[in-house]
Amino acid sequence: MSSLAVPKAEPVAGSTPGTAQGRPPLRRRIALIPTVTLLLGALYCLLPVAWVVIAATKSGRELFSTFTFLPGSGFADNVRDLSAYRDGVYWAWMGNSALYAGLGALLSTCVSAISGYALATYRFRGRETIFNVLLAGVLMPPVILAVPQYLLLAKVDLTDSYLSVLLPQILFPYGVYLARIYAAAAVPADVVEAGRMDGASEWRIFTRIALPMMIPGMVTVFLFQFVAIWNNFLLPYIMLSDDEKFPITLGLFTLLEQGANTPALYTLVITGAFLAVLPLVALFLVIQRFWSLDLLSGAVKS
Repeated sequence: MSSLAVPKAEPVAGSTPGTAQGRPPLRRRIALIPTVTLLLGALYCLLPVAWVVIAATKSGRELFSTFTFLPGSGFADNVRDLSAYRDGVYWAWMGNSALYAGLGALLSTCVSAISGYALATYRFRGRETIFNVLLAGVLMPPVILAVPQYLLLAKVDLTDSYLSVLLPQILFPYGVYLARIYAAAAVPADVVEAGRMDGASEWRIFTRIALPMMIPGMVTVFLFQFVAIWNNFLLPYIMLSDDEKFPITLGLFTLLEQGANTPALYTLVITGAFLAVLPLVALFLVIQRFWSLDLLSGAVKS
């Protein structure tokens, strides 16, 4: 048998094979749109952070007289002045934020884990109604609830106290929603039934069997709630009047208001804002490592 050789068409001069007149294919150009959009979004989010980091290194004179993104030489002096301001009230604000966010997120995660597990595992009348009410709570803006919460806590004389900021943060509807979704996916019903057949109590099944399976999801809930409480401004602004109980957000706000009459305080506000971000970055890095270890151990076990 013989075969006829079909001559290959020569590419047009100045063009790339597979393209029209040297232009990239339309599909490739369209695929670049998400990448460009993400890069623009990252630039939009990171540019203010970069400004705060650089501005925190500048003295009061350098802040208004040098190029915006040119580092300064006054970071150590700024930290020293910030620590000396009102006998170190800034670090009291930082400690209050750590208390509100750490304890509040921990209690909220525990409540979310128990509630989500119960909604995912048990069958009882009104379960879907309760879940739908929680979903409505997710859609409810916090500003709508702040004033009713203040009035309720004022009735029991708890305003201007640490509990007035902690108690409203314990119930986290979005955390309960995530916990239910994760418990339904991560805790097999057969494992729960096996624990019951072995004579284990419901609490023991939850703490020894279900909760270890839910840990990655609960870490996510803890992170979300910690960041939300750390950045919360409106609730402490309404509840608290004693500035020694202020969190870092409210403390920096009062410092910024005083800076309108004393421009030298602007450097303290910027340095304080930079230092306030560091705990969130550290927490995210630690939890990200935990996620990686958990996924790796899950892959080894399976």
